[in-house]
Amino acid sequence: MAGFLSVIAPSATAMAASPQPRVATAVKAAPLPGDPHRGAAIYEARCSACHSLDANRIGPSHRGVFGRRSGTVANFTYSRALKASGVVWTAANLDIWLSGPTKMVPGAAMGVRVSSPQERADIIAYLRQASTVR
Repeated sequence: MAGFLSVIAPSATAMAASPQPRVATAVKAAPLPGDPHRGAAIYEARCSACHSLDANRIGPSHRGVFGRRSGTVANFTYSRALKASGVVWTAANLDIWLSGPTKMVPGAAMGVRVSSPQERADIIAYLRQASTVR
């Protein structure tokens, strides 16, 4: 249902106080189910040149990424933009990030994107699993 719009109508009190029109907001589609096994293979093929679960490389380590605030991995130098963004890595935020890092956080250093929604879901499932297992 991507692209479906929901109209939120203001209460009668709010309408009386302010003659603002209704506001349309996008309703996010439910995330695709991801396969952590496929995600491991995709991560190895697409991400491991710059990232590792346990070591900082060109990009920061990813183990424990779920629930972590962006820009906080020790001994990694982040772009100012990402460090200041305040993003907390949830499945939804990782999906947005992987679909276009510099669109999500202008000035971020990561320019690689994953255009396939299923590949993003698989990578996210893998990272979720890797965040809980050591």
